[in-house]
Amino acid sequence: MSLFIVGLDNTIVNLALPSIQRDLHSPPTGLQWTIDAYTVVIASLLMLSGSTADRFGRRRVFQLGLVLFGLGSLLCSIAPSTGTLIAFRMVQAIGGSMLNPVAMSIITNTFTDPRERARAIGVWGGVVGLSMALGPVVGGALVDAVGWRSIFWLNVPVCVLAIVLTAVYVPESKAPHPRRFDPVGQVLVMVLLASLTYGVIEGPGMGWGSPEIVACFAAAVLSAVALAFYERRRHEPLLDTRFFRSAPFSGATLIAITGFAALGGFLFLNALYLQDVRGLSPLHAGLYTLPMAVMTGIFAPLSGRVVGSRGPRLPLLVAGAGITLCAVLLSTLDTDTPVWQLLLAYLAFGIGFGMLNAPITNAAVSGMPRAQAGVAAAVASTSRQIGASLGVAVLGAVVTARITPSRGFAEASHLGWYIMAGCGVAVLVLGLASTSGWALRTASAVAASEEAPREKALR
Repeated sequence: MSLFIVGLDNTIVNLALPSIQRDLHSPPTGLQWTIDAYTVVIASLLMLSGSTADRFGRRRVFQLGLVLFGLGSLLCSIAPSTGTLIAFRMVQAIGGSMLNPVAMSIITNTFTDPRERARAIGVWGGVVGLSMALGPVVGGALVDAVGWRSIFWLNVPVCVLAIVLTAVYVPESKAPHPRRFDPVGQVLVMVLLASLTYGVIEGPGMGWGSPEIVACFAAAVLSAVALAFYERRRHEPLLDTRFFRSAPFSGATLIAITGFAALGGFLFLNALYLQDVRGLSPLHAGLYTLPMAVMTGIFAPLSGRVVGSRGPRLPLLVAGAGITLCAVLLSTLDTDTPVWQLLLAYLAFGIGFGMLNAPITNAAVSGMPRAQAGVAAAVASTSRQIGASLGVAVLGAVVTARITPSRGFAEASHLGWYIMAGCGVAVLVLGLASTSGWALRTASAVAASEEAPREKALR
C-alpha cells in the first residue's frame, strides 16, 4: 500500500501541473520545482533512511515514513501558494524516502527462504511498476473530475490504514550487529545525490555549461571520489564499496539506472505526444497507456516466480527486449501514427518493465549481507530514482533542442526514442553479463570476504 502511493505520486503530479498553474498562478519555475523538490530530497535521503532502519528498527522507521508522507500529502492538498506547495512536497519526500528501501528490507527479513523471497519481491515489484504505470490514468481521472488537490487526498487514508496494518502484522527487525553512525559518509552521499540530481534536472534549462551546473557536477564527482576513499578506510562504513566488486550487485545498479531512464523518458515523451500532438485530454491520454499498466501488473509477479525458480537472466532478457521493441515502434512517430502501433508499443513496454523490477531488487539484496538489507534496497531505489531523472532530463533536452518551425514534436522525438532503445539494449547486455558464471563467482568471492572477518571475530 505504501509503495503504491509513492509510485503513483511519481507520475500523477505531472498531469496536474496545468491545473496547479491556473489555481496558484505559478510561474514555470515554480511548476518545475513542484516536481524537482520531491525528486532531489527523496534521492538524497534514501541511503540514510535505509541504514537508519537497519539500526533503529525497520517497522518503526517505516511507520514514521508513512506518517510524514501522509502529513505532507495533506499539507499539499491545502497549500495556498506555490512556495508552500514546494515546501510540503519536501515533507512528503522525507517520508517517501523511508518507505521504498525499508519496505524491501522488511520483505527480505520476513521471507528468509530464497524462493519465497523472490516471489514476494515479484509482488512488491508488481505494485511499484503498476502504480507508476497507473499514475497517468488515475491522475487524469482525478484532475478532470475533482481537481488537482484530490491527487493528494488519495494518499491520506491509505497511509492511515497502512500504519494500522503495519502495527498489527509486520514484525519488528533490526540488524543483528548495528553499525556505527557514519556522519561523514552520510553527508557525502547526500551531497553526491543532491548535486547530481539537481544538475541532471536543471541542466537542460540552465545550460550544461553554466557555472552552476558545472559546479553541481564537479561537486558530485568530488563527493563520489571522497566517498570511495573515505569508506574504504572505515571499519564500519555506511556502504562497503567492496560490494560493488560483485558483478550481480553492480549490474543490478546499472540495470536499474538504464531501465528506469527508459521509463522516465517514455512517460515524459509519450504524455507530451498524446496531449500536445494528438490533442487528447489528460484522462484519455492516461487511458491510452492502460495496456502498459495491465501488462506490468501481470508480468511483475510472474517475474518474481521466474527469478525464484530459474534465476534472473530470463526476466532481464525479456525486459530488455520489451523496452527495445517499444522504442523501435515509437521511433517513427508522426501526427497520425496508427493507434494499433501505439498500443502494441505500450504492450511491449508493459511486459518489459513488468519483468524488470524483481531481478533488479533480488540481485541488489542478494549481493549484500542481510544485516545491510536496508542499505542494499536503498541502493536499488536510489538507482531507480537517478535513472528516472536522467531519462526525463536527457530525452527531454534532446527532443526540445530538435524542435524547429519546420520540425514538430513528433519528428523531433525520433532521436529520443533511439536513445530509449539504447537503454533497452543496455538492459539486455547487462542482464547477460551480470548472470554469467564469471559474475556469480565474483558475488561468491565478495560474500566470502565479508564472512571471513565476521567468523574470525566470533571465534
